[in-house]
Amino acid sequence: MNEILQLLVYGLVLGSVLAMGAIGVSMIFGILRFANFAHGDFMTLGAYLGLAFISAFGLGAWWSLPAAMIGMAIVAVAIDQLIYRRLRRTQPVILLISSFGMALILRSLVQLIWGSDNQTYVSGIQFPWRLDWLGGLRLKPDHLWIVLISAALIVTVHLFLSRTRLGKAMRAMSDNMDLARISGIPAERVIMMTWIIGGALAAAAGVFLGIDTRLHPMMGWTTLLPIFSAAILGGIGRPYGAIVGGMVIGISMEMSTLVISASYKPAVAFAIMVIMLIVRPQGIFKGTL
Repeated sequence: MNEILQLLVYGLVLGSVLAMGAIGVSMIFGILRFANFAHGDFMTLGAYLGLAFISAFGLGAWWSLPAAMIGMAIVAVAIDQLIYRRLRRTQPVILLISSFGMALILRSLVQLIWGSDNQTYVSGIQFPWRLDWLGGLRLKPDHLWIVLISAALIVTVHLFLSRTRLGKAMRAMSDNMDLARISGIPAERVIMMTWIIGGALAAAAGVFLGIDTRLHPMMGWTTLLPIFSAAILGGIGRPYGAIVGGMVIGISMEMSTLVISASYKPAVAFAIMVIMLIVRPQGIFKGTL
């Protein structure tokens, strides 16, 4: 039982990271109707922007989170305005290929600036809390903060989408872009806000992953499959579905280590994605796929 509870904690932490990335993937697909395969490298660049902030000001790892989110939001908007905006009226496959190219560019840029070696935000060992009343469950303070901050960001996104005019406009464009344009919704402003939110949440996911493990240039690319699995499971184009999908995929990947090797955890995410595409392609929350 103790081992199951411990894996559940790890699953919630991983699910929080995947949910942050999957929300951005779903929102971008819902508004622009294309799968941004550079999203994993958005996570990587966001994590390294946080590392640069720590190196420049000598502050703690958690202080890098807002700086990384702001920096990656600016980068995401710049990429859209300089590259993706010019390709929106072309065939979707062109945008898809361009996102692959952008992923390679961002990954190479990270390697060029920060190198290819593993890096950490903080050196040393963090001693976990031992919860004897839960059978000796061990809980790292960073894990608790990752889950709590992820929950706060999810609530913030929910309030933005449900309470603000721009958030409601984003939901309208996701449901029917042509009708939303005819209704007078400022499409370019909505698209820009989509990239801001997607870039910021990708940076948050990258910082969380860097705090939990280590930073390396491939960290976002190796997480891309579970992120897309989470988005498809919840319903591609549905931010709320991405949250549920992220938690399900994260917990499933960690729980799978009870019966298979930990090196096969990405295969669990792939298997869940394939099964969902066969059984219910629209996902749990009936996305736009």
